[in-house]
Amino acid sequence: MIGQLMTPITPTLRRPYFDGIDRDTVAGQWATAVLKFLLAQDGSATLICETLIGGPVALAVLHQQITEDVPEAVRAHLPGQRFIERQVCMSYSGEVMMDNLTYISLEQLDPDVRWHLEQGTAPIGYIFDVKQTRKRPVPVPEAVLSVLWGRCGVPDPACARSYVLEIEKTSSMLITESFRAGMRYGLPVGGA
Repeated sequence: MIGQLMTPITPTLRRPYFDGIDRDTVAGQWATAVLKFLLAQDGSATLICETLIGGPVALAVLHQQITEDVPEAVRAHLPGQRFIERQVCMSYSGEVMMDNLTYISLEQLDPDVRWHLEQGTAPIGYIFDVKQTRKRPVPVPEAVLSVLWGRCGVPDPACARSYVLEIEKTSSMLITESFRAGMRYGLPVGGA
């Protein structure tokens, strides 16, 4: 399945900026606090999305292929020459919650994890339930952000973060997450 679009994308998905509201309002103050939490948390972002909405999120694999052509920053964090490049979008009720771009070292990839990824039906966060994982924050590589923005638009570097995911103590993935306005689901929306 690698290299094929796993889930059709509806053209009606909205992708507004996460903090595109007045910071002097209650909603803006909540959005600022939630963004700080999202950028700092070390758990499953998928679980956080599902907790916010009270159920499963829609996962769309926008792009997935095996490649040797990756930004130099990927090679600085991950071993090997061949990688899976995987871009996903998580959304709810027509609004994007997260855009993610992940590079996965094929030389370090556990066969169970590879099978999971090739299915393209569940977020990477579900791997955390079956494997010992650790996130190590790294500076967000500009070249990776350029690839992400080039495919999904709406550049919003203040709402992005990157980390290396270590599976069973081996650096296996470089994940860049960009939080979108859909993460504000349930927050106050009035101008109070």
